[in-house]
Amino acid sequence: MSNTKSSQNIWTVANIVTMVRIAFIPVFMVLLLAPWEKLAFVSSWAADYKPLVAALVFSILSATDWVDGYLARSRNEVTTFGKFIDPIADKILVMAALLGLIELGDLPSWIALIIVVREFLVSGLRMVAASEGLVIAASWIGKWKTASTLVAIILFLVKASPALQNHAAFYQFIEVLAWILMILAVALTIISMIDYFMKSSKVLYK
Repeated sequence: MSNTKSSQNIWTVANIVTMVRIAFIPVFMVLLLAPWEKLAFVSSWAADYKPLVAALVFSILSATDWVDGYLARSRNEVTTFGKFIDPIADKILVMAALLGLIELGDLPSWIALIIVVREFLVSGLRMVAASEGLVIAASWIGKWKTASTLVAIILFLVKASPALQNHAAFYQFIEVLAWILMILAVALTIISMIDYFMKSSKVLYK
């Protein structure tokens, strides 16, 4: 009986949306990295728009993070499994996109390293704090960090399109905006990490 109840609690609509998001991350990576130009049934014109298609899929997957959160709250279906898997899905999606951009040569690896290291450190800090009964809520810094990172990744994906590079002025605008937002994301990543260390100092340094 308890097993049935546990299964029902896990397979909520919100958790299913989260799992679908994880399942589509490999699809996003194939769209981003697959050599479309080498496929006989894909025209060179379509291949030029490959990064734009990848950017669209990434945008949709990113938006589902808001959808599953809304569903969980509105349907009163917030579960422990959901609290566990939702942030992991977000991190996998962001890391996959960063690694894909590095593979394409559009992003230096040190940016991804800073973001990944921050995620490991903050996850560790939250686990230690939770074990001591201290819950560290997400701050506005972390939320702005996430938003700027997602938008920056989308812009980096967009500017990787050969089709966009044919429009020099627009391409330069997107490139400058992408770098501004990525630098902002890196700065907020570091600031939010420091913020987490300060908030967990009570349990970390006792």
